Amino acid sequence: MRPFVFKIGGEAGFGIMSAGLTFSKIATRSGYSVFNYSEYPSLIRGGHNLMQVTISKAVARAPYQHTDFLVALNQETIDRHQSELAPASGIVFDSDKNLDLKGLRSGINKFSLPLNQIAREVGGSLLMRNTVALGASVALLGGDLAILKQLISEEFAKKSEQIVAENHKTAEAGYKAALTKYKKFVRPVLKPLSKVKPQIVLTGNDAVALGAIAAGMQFASIYPMTPTSNILAILAAYQEEFGYIYKQPEDEISAINMAIGAAYAGARAMTATAGGGFCLMTEGYGLSGITETPLVIIEGMRPGPATGLPTWTEQGDLQFVLRAHQSDFPRIVLAPGDIQECFEMTRQAFNLAEKYQTPVVVMIDKHLCEGFTSLAPFIGKDFQIERGKLVLKKQANYERYALARDGISLRSIPGLGNNVIANSDEHDTRGYSNEEIENRNSQMEKRMQKLVTCAREDMPAPKFYGHKDAAITIVSWGSNKGAILEALPNLKDVNFLQLDWLNPFPAQAVAKILGRARQILNIECNYSGQMRGWIAEQTGIKINHSFLKYDGRPMYPEEVVREVKKVLKR
Repeated sequence: MRPFVFKIGGEAGFGIMSAGLTFSKIATRSGYSVFNYSEYPSLIRGGHNLMQVTISKAVARAPYQHTDFLVALNQETIDRHQSELAPASGIVFDSDKNLDLKGLRSGINKFSLPLNQIAREVGGSLLMRNTVALGASVALLGGDLAILKQLISEEFAKKSEQIVAENHKTAEAGYKAALTKYKKFVRPVLKPLSKVKPQIVLTGNDAVALGAIAAGMQFASIYPMTPTSNILAILAAYQEEFGYIYKQPEDEISAINMAIGAAYAGARAMTATAGGGFCLMTEGYGLSGITETPLVIIEGMRPGPATGLPTWTEQGDLQFVLRAHQSDFPRIVLAPGDIQECFEMTRQAFNLAEKYQTPVVVMIDKHLCEGFTSLAPFIGKDFQIERGKLVLKKQANYERYALARDGISLRSIPGLGNNVIANSDEHDTRGYSNEEIENRNSQMEKRMQKLVTCAREDMPAPKFYGHKDAAITIVSWGSNKGAILEALPNLKDVNFLQLDWLNPFPAQAVAKILGRARQILNIECNYSGQMRGWIAEQTGIKINHSFLKYDGRPMYPEEVVREVKKVLKR
């Protein structure tokens, strides 16, 4: 069964996002896999909101361009999305609003229901149209009303019983109205499966926050900036339960410096921001590098330059993160490809930061930050906290920056009797400022050796999907993974190389895989092909075919299929 795509759209403020999330939870509790994609403008109030839910019996990994079922709560939703409706798809709309459906192609099933009237008749308000529409959608897609009512009870548990009861009545009224009028059109899309595995529905931001908590994070300082703002919302809510300190400072400069200070004192520390906030953090980025202070930085990518498209997605920060700050220092850069990897790589980032005593950046694009997916509950038993060469006892003749073959010196914290000196100048082995040639060379080489050690001891081979001798090798990174994996079953003789360790870079492994490829297609969401350039710099391989997308929208499986077929025709 190909994935089924549900969309609900309307004006901001009418519960579009919450309705879409509830729908995805209904699907999940019925045994299906989901992936949610949302669109909203960068406005404080108003504008068009959309939530799309991809539903599948297999794993749902990405949004699609087509729509199988559209709930249109206003005319703008019809105007914007009617061209996406697949043959024999359906559209639910309010019969009381005199909406114009003349542009709909023939064969579309039109489900006209008085959503406003139904909401009012059961004592609800205009704001409850989304609940009526949800009830109708569950009915028309063969779902279980009891699951919807249970989710309503959970969502409004902190409010009055009256509000819960009103929403129950509203959902039930929408459900009955749809069945009464359109029973013969019901499709078993949401019919509960016989075996339902436990699943959670969460975003990449949620997964990052949970990964940090699972990694034993002790301090987080984050100034809110789309698309990573929800990380701080999760961390703020659970700090007392899990015993860490969360701080919302006045700006991103304070955020990174507070985190560096906490790490210098011995805490596992992190900060998070978007590309614009990272611009302000770059001085602290280098400070972490030269003082060899462990730090985890979550960098959420959105389109720029400047404010750009603040609520949309892109992968345009790669070269910025790799080059930020003056001169050279070791920085480890990771790029999860899905929400499971957001959790796992955030956990890993804390171990890497402390083992190599350097900043670790986890790059996630907005599509991952705010996209919801269904996953098995996270299990943390297999994870061991590794603090590296951290000593918590007084050492004889302690030297904070002592030379070491692996590039990693013993790290201590203030208050133990070990003299710990750190400033932003080049320093000798004890931390005192030193500008001599031999000292500069030895300290620079010691720091950069960390990347060599990391590549040898911790960097895994890149992920590879498909037969090794395919006609086309797709190479990509970040959230494009989902769209590419969705596309592969529809393509012949194509494999996929996913890059999730960006620095240090698995140059030999990548060169081996791409060296045997007959044709290579680079796919990424930026204008200049930043990953293509990084591959060329690291391996010498020049990729001739690229699909570069920079319109703020995520990669779709249909686009991947089209681009592969173009390459095959050349």
